[in-house]
Amino acid sequence: MTQHKIGSGFGATSTAAEVLAGIDLTGKLALVTGGYSGIGLETTRALADAGAHVVVPARRRGAAEEALAETANAEVGELDLADLDSVRAFARDFLGTGRRLDLVVGSAGVMACPETRVGPGWEAQFATNHLGHFALVNHLWPAIADGARVVSVSSRGHHFSPIRWDDVHFGHGYDRWLAYGQAKTANVLFAVHLDRLGRDRGVRAFALHPGSIMTNLLRHIPQDEWRANGWVDEHGTPTGYFKTPEAGAATQVWAATSPRLDGLGGVYLEDCDVAEPAPDEDGVADVRHRVGVRGYAVDPEQAARLWALSAELTGVDATSR
Repeated sequence: MTQHKIGSGFGATSTAAEVLAGIDLTGKLALVTGGYSGIGLETTRALADAGAHVVVPARRRGAAEEALAETANAEVGELDLADLDSVRAFARDFLGTGRRLDLVVGSAGVMACPETRVGPGWEAQFATNHLGHFALVNHLWPAIADGARVVSVSSRGHHFSPIRWDDVHFGHGYDRWLAYGQAKTANVLFAVHLDRLGRDRGVRAFALHPGSIMTNLLRHIPQDEWRANGWVDEHGTPTGYFKTPEAGAATQVWAATSPRLDGLGGVYLEDCDVAEPAPDEDGVADVRHRVGVRGYAVDPEQAARLWALSAELTGVDATSR
C-alpha cells in the first residue's frame, strides 16, 4: 500500500460519531490507552456508543473512573506506560481473563515536557509514547485477535525529528520538541513494522496525526508560546487552528473501524484519509502548515531497526516466539 489518499469521503472536520455512522461494533472488544481524557475520551465514548466494550488502562485510575462513570460499555484498568513493571502487570491480568482484543488504540502520550528520566534513565517522551506502547502490544499479543487493528496515535510533530540513532535518550543535550518529534516518528515506525509482522494473521496497524486539539496534552507549553504559535490571540482566546475533541478523535476511530481500510495497513493517516508523502525539504518552516508523512517515518528498514532496539530495551518481542 502506497501513501496516497483513497477518497474516504470524510475530512478535517468530520467527527468520531460521523465516521462510525452505520458501523455496528457490538461484540467487539477495544482497548484505548489515554481513553479517559481529551481525544482518548472521545474515542472511548464513540466506540462504546457504537456497541464496543472498551477497556481503558489508566495511570490515574480514579480520574478515569470519574470521566467514564456514565459510559456503560467501559471498564478501567491500572497502567503507567512509563513503568514497564506496570505494563507487564496490566497485560498479565488482562491475559488472565482469556478475552480477545479486536481493536487497540494507543492514544496516551506526553508532549514537550521538561527533561524527565524514567526507568533506567530513559527520556520520558520516547519511553512513554513509544516504548510503553511497544511493550504493551507485545505483552498483549496472545490476546490480539486475528483480523484485529492496532492504531498508533502519532502527530505531525514527527516532522521535527527522525530517530536519533546516536543519542535516542538525549544524553547529550535535551530539546523537548526534538524529543517529542522523535517519539512521534517512533509511533509511525512502530505501526509500519507491526503491520508487516501481523499481516499473516490479518492484524493490521495504522499510525496517524489526529489534528491539533486543545487538551491536557498542552499542559507543558507556556502561555506565551501558545500566543507565539498562533494557538490563541493576545486575549488568550483560541484561534481557528484547533479541531474540536470530537473531530480530533475521528481519524483514530476511522483507522480502527473503517471498512475502507480493509486489506490495507502500515500507512500514516490524517484528516480521516491516507496521508500523502511529504517532501523531505518542503520549505515550510512552521510545522502547523506541514502535511503528509516524512519518508523516514515510513521507511521499513528504519522500522525494523527501531523494533529491534525497542525489543532490546523492553525485553519483550512477541514476534520472536
